[in-house]
Amino acid sequence: MAIRNIRVMGDDVLEKVCREVKEVNERTKELIMDMLETMYDANGVGLAAPQVGVLKRIAVIDVTGEDPIVLVNPRIVESSGEQRDYEGCLSVPGKRGIVTRPNYVKVVAMDEDMQEIEVEGSELLARAICHELEHLDGHLYVERVEEGLEDNPSDDEE
Repeated sequence: MAIRNIRVMGDDVLEKVCREVKEVNERTKELIMDMLETMYDANGVGLAAPQVGVLKRIAVIDVTGEDPIVLVNPRIVESSGEQRDYEGCLSVPGKRGIVTRPNYVKVVAMDEDMQEIEVEGSELLARAICHELEHLDGHLYVERVEEGLEDNPSDDEE
């Protein structure tokens, strides 16, 4: 496993749509492990493959620090409610902004063994899922910020 460099806003890779993963091989599994290690090292709660320069539809999320979720080719199939809160991003270091997201989402994806999984989340998990999936389509949360970016005093939220 290795800690990878996190790409920051302004890097073209963050604006590109990621390719679907056709198979998970050893190289892909290594990427997933590196993404988890990189996310934990940076004190994030989520990380998408383009944030480490790889244009694959893969995201990792762990809002508890103890329960990592690996999403390969994820898609949101259901959402409801609304939450409005601060959001930050490892690719936009030192900044945060108010973003409105669904309060509940259900996502269908493959896991690291290409087995179909369904993940439901509310509150922070729902926010993290939406945030990471937007990375896979070349979008950053700053496009959704409602009141302008501000300095992030904690800078430890993805």
